[in-house]
Amino acid sequence: MKSNILDINGKKVKEIELPKCFSQKIREDIVTKVLETKKTQQPYAPFLLAGKQYSASGKIIRQRKVWKSGYGRGKSRVPRKTMSRKGSQFNWVGATAPNTVGGRRAHPPKVISMINTKKINKKELKIALISAISATTNEKEISKRYERVRDKKIKNLPLIVEQKIISLKTKELISSLKKILGEELFELALQKKSVRSGKGKLRGRKYKKNLGLLLVLGKEEKLKTNSFDVKNVKTLGVKDLAKGGVGRLTIYTENSIKDLGEKLKWNQ
Repeated sequence: MKSNILDINGKKVKEIELPKCFSQKIREDIVTKVLETKKTQQPYAPFLLAGKQYSASGKIIRQRKVWKSGYGRGKSRVPRKTMSRKGSQFNWVGATAPNTVGGRRAHPPKVISMINTKKINKKELKIALISAISATTNEKEISKRYERVRDKKIKNLPLIVEQKIISLKTKELISSLKKILGEELFELALQKKSVRSGKGKLRGRKYKKNLGLLLVLGKEEKLKTNSFDVKNVKTLGVKDLAKGGVGRLTIYTENSIKDLGEKLKWNQ
């Protein structure tokens, strides 16, 4: 499989033979399995002893002629804390139980339920990564993911640019991307942050943003920008390429193609 290498103005410079990892079968089932395995959640729960730090007695005894019994007092069998005592009379308050003021929570969040213990095989992880890379070359998968470009022709897939792009300053870089991607794809490329509508604003989810473009660099290449995501071949993973579904809009540098070929040697 061959592909064009574009310059910073979006014009063809030369052709390159792509490694086999760019033309393999797309296994969405394995990609989904890997993403499920990689899911993380910040565990949260109340203090284990919350609502249990009372000097409260256990169940109230109901027998007659027993000191400190609840017999004839019209009291339920709730654990109680003695507030005051006079003779055989007691001033009690409910404690410890979830149905009392200041008691523990009935069904609090459990930390153990938030720890992901799923595992994935190394071979499946490799297949998922290759599938995610192959999906970035597939016009059908990209148009299926992005509503804006549905039923529209996407040229020059996979998008590969010359090394010169990493030496550009931010303003020149964004201008270059506009020429490489075109109007329709450029609208999807930059990350946009907006205030969420609705009550999510009150629940710690005030802002939402799109994923935007992914630029994949070679092992020795570096680029700093906040306009879109940048990943090195050494740390490139399934979550970068397929978060939210396969077919993410991705641009590769010429060196990253060679490095990916060496990293993912695939024997059919």
